[in-house]
Amino acid sequence: MTTARVRVTAGAAVLALSALFVSPVSTAGADDKVEMGGGAGIVVNGDTYCTLTSIGTDKTGALIGFTSAHCGGPGAQVAAEANPDNGVIGTMVAGNDSLDYAVIRFDPAKVQPVANYKGFLIDGLGPDPVFGQVACKLGRTTGYSCGVTWGPGQDPGTIVNQVCGQPGDSGAPVTVNNKLVGMIHGAFSEDLPTCVIKFIPLHTPAVTMSINEILGDVAAKDRPGTGFVPTPNLEPTPAA
Repeated sequence: MTTARVRVTAGAAVLALSALFVSPVSTAGADDKVEMGGGAGIVVNGDTYCTLTSIGTDKTGALIGFTSAHCGGPGAQVAAEANPDNGVIGTMVAGNDSLDYAVIRFDPAKVQPVANYKGFLIDGLGPDPVFGQVACKLGRTTGYSCGVTWGPGQDPGTIVNQVCGQPGDSGAPVTVNNKLVGMIHGAFSEDLPTCVIKFIPLHTPAVTMSINEILGDVAAKDRPGTGFVPTPNLEPTPAA
């Protein structure tokens, strides 16, 4: 199995077997804070565009988020794509290249964490999905898409889901029944389009990194993010 990482830097985009990232837009959060939740676009070191997996708190109470490690490493500065005027809102403080995750410590004076970002709800953590379960993702480039889970990938900590991704979607949250199960790592193959294009109904699946593998690695190394809990959903649940 081949995997692609998901990323773009100043001027060049590399798809399948490289990376999924892209370019900025604009909105703002209340009280001069920018709303950040799973699926929000982030800008790393001013020129790399990725997607925030989730935001919440760790065992110390710090405001923590996750994205792909191939978006940047410890010390990298993170800004909100939706409101670049807020400047740096977080810093990458840890990561693991083999599991392709990066931990971001956000500035709570600049960030308003939300469980529901643009209609994409993350209502806690879920187990790794199994064959046939429908998974959904929200990426800063390709937006919302859903598809079946095919099962574990070839590499440790990976899952294969029939969702789409393009440059900029690295780190995008993957959920099942609104529970966070992983983040977009890259495309399964370069032999098919990465998303449905016009009337072509077939696209390559995405390789997802398991959030449970990631959080297990974070805890084993007692890194920032240990004991991570996504921001709770405070919106009322509609009556059945």
